[in-house]
Amino acid sequence: MLRFLAVSLFAIILTGCASSAQVPNMTVADAQAKANTYDAQLQSNVQVSEVAGGQKTNPLWTSEVDGPDFRAALQQSLKHADLLGGDSAAYALRADLQSLDQPLFGLDFEVTSQVEYTLVEVATNKVILREVIRAPFTAGVGDAFYGVKRLRLANEGSARANIEAFLKRLSALKLDAKQITVQ
Repeated sequence: MLRFLAVSLFAIILTGCASSAQVPNMTVADAQAKANTYDAQLQSNVQVSEVAGGQKTNPLWTSEVDGPDFRAALQQSLKHADLLGGDSAAYALRADLQSLDQPLFGLDFEVTSQVEYTLVEVATNKVILREVIRAPFTAGVGDAFYGVKRLRLANEGSARANIEAFLKRLSALKLDAKQITVQ
C-alpha cells in the first residue's frame, strides 16, 4: 500500500495537476466568428441568459469545462461575431453543457462536447431555435506530451468547435416578421 501511494504521488508530481479549460482557448477567434454572415435582426441583439452544466476541475483528477468559463467563452465568441447585445437584447440564448465525453488514457485524446442551445425571442417567449450540437476535437502527443495538458487542450478545442458550429447554425437562421426559416 505504501509503495502504491509513493508511486501515485510521484506520478502526480511528474505529470502535474489537472487544470480547468481556459476561456481564451475555448473562444472562437474574431476572424472565424466574422466569417459567417448573420441576419440583421441578430446583430448586437443576443444576450446569454443562462448557461447550465459543466463541472469544476478537481486538480487531482481530470480537466473539465465549468459552466462560468463556458459562458464567458460563449459571450466572447458572440461578441467577436458582433451578435452580443446588452440586457435589453431582443433574443435570449440559453446553453446547457450536457456532456463532455473524455478518454481516460491514450496517445490521442478525443473529447466530444454536447451542448443544447435555445434561442428565445424575449418579447414573446417564443423559441426561435433549439439545437443540440456535438463537436469532437482531438489533441495528440504533438500538441502536448503530458496527458493532463493534452486532455485540457482537447476539452478547450471541443468547446470551441461546439461554439463555432453553433455560430454557423445561427448564420443559417433567417428571421422575418412573419416567418422564421433555417436554410
